[in-house]
Parts: sequence; C-alpha cells; structure tokens
Amino acid sequence: MSTPTTDRTEPSTTANERDMLDGWLDFHRATLAWKCAGLTDEQLRRTPLEPSGLSLLGLVRHMSEVERYWFREITLGEDLEDLYCTEEDPDAEFHLTEEDTWDEAEQIWREEIERARQAVAGRSLDEVSIGRSSRSGEHFNLRWVYTHMIEEYARHNGHADLLREHIDGATGE
Repeated sequence: MSTPTTDRTEPSTTANERDMLDGWLDFHRATLAWKCAGLTDEQLRRTPLEPSGLSLLGLVRHMSEVERYWFREITLGEDLEDLYCTEEDPDAEFHLTEEDTWDEAEQIWREEIERARQAVAGRSLDEVSIGRSSRSGEHFNLRWVYTHMIEEYARHNGHADLLREHIDGATGE
C-alpha cells in the first residue's frame, strides 16, 4: 500500500542557497503532512512502536513547538509560552487525549509555519538571532536555524514513515 499523495515539490538542483533551504524545509513540512494524510484522529493518536510514545499527531504538535521556538523565540527573540509543554510535562505535545484532534493540531502547525515564514522574510542567512539558546546561551545565524530545522524534520519524518507503516501498511519515501 502506498501513502496518499499530497503536494510535495523537491527544490531545484540549481537554486541559490536561500531558495534551496526554503525549498527543502517546505519539502519536509509537506512530507510530514503526507504521512498524516487520510488517517483518522484515532489512527493519528496511535503509538504503535512500543515502548516509544511517538504518534503522528504528537510529531505534528512537536513540530509546531519547534517551528515556534527556532523561528520566533530564537530568531526574533520573542518571549512566548509553549503551545503544549509545561514545566510539569516538558513532553506534553506527545501526551495525547481523546480530545486532541488533527484539525486543531494541523491548524496550529500551519499557523506556526506561516509565522516562521514571516519571521525570516527579508532576513539574511548570515543574520544572527536576537534570542539565545536556553541551554548554551549561544546565538545562531539564520543559515544554522534552517539547517537544523531541515534536520529536525528529516529525522522526524523517518519516525513518521515507521509509524505510518505500522498503522496502515502505507510506505513511501
């Protein structure tokens, strides 16, 4: 069985650096959406890879947090509350209930992606972040943030591929 199709476009092999980074990030965003396409909320909440608590819905919620953190908190220096995580439950985006739905998670994720695009519009890849890492106190140039986000999506898309295959047998790159 193959996974339902969604619009995914690989970036040009001859694009300039910024267009290529934007293209690969959008490709990986679309890949995560593709891995979730056509499933019910119950299927998206499933954690079929015990002992892992990963679910497709949890990955989408996680990537909302990651988009928000790197593009708004780090790049722009905004002081924002987490979407799902708390001090008591730092992994709350993965702890789902029956009330957690794809519609809500996808809306929040798409909003964070749009805000991320706005955050970097007109910024140079060499521009250094206003915010600093909560762990190391370091600043990051925008090129590093893009590279990290592509890596983050690629890693989690591998997880999503395994989850999807366990849920309904669908596979695909």
